[in-house]
Amino acid sequence: MEAQVMSPPAGAASQLVGDEDLAGWLREQERLRPEDLERARRLARSEELGLMAVLLRLGMITDRDQAEALEAAGGWPLLGPDDYPEVIEVPQGTSIRFLKEVRAVPLASEGGVLRLVMTDPRDRFVLDALQLATGQAVEPAIGLSADIGAALEHVIQAEQSADEAVATEASGDEDVREEDVEHLRDMASEAPIIRLVNLILQRAVESRASDIHIEPFEGKLKVRLRIDGILHEIDAPAARSTAAVISRVKIMARLNIAERRLPQDGRIKIRVQGKELDLRVSTVPTMHGESVVMRLLDKQSIVLDFETLGFEGEGLERFLRVLDMPHGIILVTGPTGSGKSTSLYTALARLNTPERKILTVEDPVEYELEGVNQIQVKPQIGLNFASALRSIVRQDPDIIMIGEMRDLETAQIAVQSALTGHLVLSTLHTNDAAGTVNRLLDMGVDDYMLTSTVNGILAQRLVRKLCAHCREPVDLPAEVREEYGLDRFAPADGLQAHRPVGCDECAGTGYRGRLAIIEFLVMTDAVRSKVMNHAISSDIERCARDEGMRTMYEDGLHKVARGMTTLEEVLRVTQD
Repeated sequence: MEAQVMSPPAGAASQLVGDEDLAGWLREQERLRPEDLERARRLARSEELGLMAVLLRLGMITDRDQAEALEAAGGWPLLGPDDYPEVIEVPQGTSIRFLKEVRAVPLASEGGVLRLVMTDPRDRFVLDALQLATGQAVEPAIGLSADIGAALEHVIQAEQSADEAVATEASGDEDVREEDVEHLRDMASEAPIIRLVNLILQRAVESRASDIHIEPFEGKLKVRLRIDGILHEIDAPAARSTAAVISRVKIMARLNIAERRLPQDGRIKIRVQGKELDLRVSTVPTMHGESVVMRLLDKQSIVLDFETLGFEGEGLERFLRVLDMPHGIILVTGPTGSGKSTSLYTALARLNTPERKILTVEDPVEYELEGVNQIQVKPQIGLNFASALRSIVRQDPDIIMIGEMRDLETAQIAVQSALTGHLVLSTLHTNDAAGTVNRLLDMGVDDYMLTSTVNGILAQRLVRKLCAHCREPVDLPAEVREEYGLDRFAPADGLQAHRPVGCDECAGTGYRGRLAIIEFLVMTDAVRSKVMNHAISSDIERCARDEGMRTMYEDGLHKVARGMTTLEEVLRVTQD
């Protein structure tokens, strides 16, 4: 059953716009694979559903894909969050409930014409209903479902209608009574709160966020999304709904909602916009309530490919050579959020063959890899990194991945495993590759054991990648090029530095996605000699550079010279 259509507005193409037209445009733009389209067509015919509805439900396209297809094929304008008015008035003759059901927001009424934003301007039912209710002609525009939902929630809060059910905050006393817990549970089960939390999750997915921060402060609740490594504040629910919103998240994560004095960790598996998401949830008590952080793990979007992640050239070749060694230790270092886990998973995906047995010990298991035996540590029952490692070496593994070397005992077991013929991959929190050697020595690992087992140390950071749709070439001043030595990193056809501009594709930031800048220290004989003499990290780094290592800073400048990122980004993550 084809979606209902209407004539496009003035200036648009005169023909009717059907689902097949939109699907054809998406296929031309390589946003929809032919085999996915055929599968959706079959399902649409068998279920008597619209083709676009099936594509959205199966997660083959996103709301933005549909919106941009409608804009291109039908000529309706696509509006962003900034195009919505501060105050939205519900027209007489309609209700907020109806607008929520049909996902439409009235923008303005002028000269007998009601301007309306909706997810699909072809929906004749909505247009006719509003025209009949208001007695005005309706001029439609396109909006993303998340933006429309956020605008409608503003209306709800302004009218104090749906949220009145949760107007009373739960008691702040440390001794939580049973009736308080039941009250919290009841509030968190109210439809408005469920919609609020779902809206936050939907907004995060639409924005490509990696983390959601829900933070209570005095008199207000803040919600921030980490997009490409940078936090952005978004519209938050009213402060009076703080306890209910946080309780809703805790219920979804199967945490104890009565416990508000201690940190808790949990997981949520949920489907948002056709995507299977795994959320890691962490709560900690603060002055004004519990702060909640949710890490979004999108299994479908993770790319386990070194070149896509930003590894390239001589650095990638050196890393792959060491990765192919049959035994030894490879360490990946960097601060939290620098992409260490993704690099390790990419290495494991490359090593994962039927001839090899791979065991991992992680806290937590972020992504499940087929064919890899992954162990989640559980300190509360005594299953920590060290105890798990002692057991898995008897499981006859070829490759062992340790989520993090946190103590001397874990490091010593890793060293022993490498000495007995295993390839060991692990992470460590240090600033650079050379500093990792000194960190291990400070932990108590013997220098001769270190030089015998460690094959290489990879240090990395993540920089934001310039948006391919709106970046612009820029001529850097001669003094800047000279100060940072950019000309020596320029490709053969000259320096290709670009600057961020901002467009709808990148939400106006000028950046879309991230890539790694790396340095890879190979444990050569010259470096081993420095380690045995307990040289300081700067001496080890100097020796490694003489042996061919490119530093993270230099790798960043190389990517700046090729127009992949900006000098500001490289300086942001590499300068202490």
